[in-house]
Amino acid sequence: MPSARTSLYQGMKDGLPIALGYLSVSFAFGMLSVKNGLPFWAPISISLTNLTGTGQFAGMELIAAHASLLEIAFTVLIINLRYFLMSLSWSQRIAPDLSLGKRCLIAFGNTDEIFAVSMQQKGTLSFPYLMGLIFTPYVGWGSGTALGALVSNALPESIRMALGIALYAMFIAIIVPLSRKSKRVFAVVMLSILLSCLLHFLPGVREIGSGWIIILCGLAASAIGAKWFPPGRALPVQNVCRLSPPPARHGI
Repeated sequence: MPSARTSLYQGMKDGLPIALGYLSVSFAFGMLSVKNGLPFWAPISISLTNLTGTGQFAGMELIAAHASLLEIAFTVLIINLRYFLMSLSWSQRIAPDLSLGKRCLIAFGNTDEIFAVSMQQKGTLSFPYLMGLIFTPYVGWGSGTALGALVSNALPESIRMALGIALYAMFIAIIVPLSRKSKRVFAVVMLSILLSCLLHFLPGVREIGSGWIIILCGLAASAIGAKWFPPGRALPVQNVCRLSPPPARHGI
């Protein structure tokens, strides 16, 4: 079994590609936060006390929209529910005698990318290895946020406007690959888009706030998807066709 120092260094090495990937996304988070009116220290504090990209972007947008604390908390909770399942899976791979404090420290650093890399390892996941795996992405995420927040006002307006699509690009990068692999995911994504459009233009609904609309769309689409397309049940081709976008046309 490798020593604690060897495991720590190996974890830091495995986490380096994640840290480099986090730099650009967290840079956009810091820049957009300042652009939306938050003081430069606010996104830095958020990134140092949270490690959830999607949740931070969603929370930042709601803060900028002056949403209520309950709306922000519930939206971020729904977005981050997947970490419960990841942590449950981790609990089967770590040493059973690991203290509660160390378990909480590991849980704090749980992200999609860190979880994916850790689950590729064989055998028991040691505490030093996980701390090393978490440390470098944490530094990358915090550094990128600080850099984006500090240089935001120094960047030309055109660059700041261009980086404004980072949030949407991140969401698209998450859902498109899964939608291409799974008809069920594609159907649920298209259903959530349809519900979002309906709630946006439905009289009397827009006033409830964008955060609650996101929650309603997510819960409704997930519930309908679980009812219509449960695991093990084939998705009818005609249902996918109804939800599919029109075929792309080549040429001008």
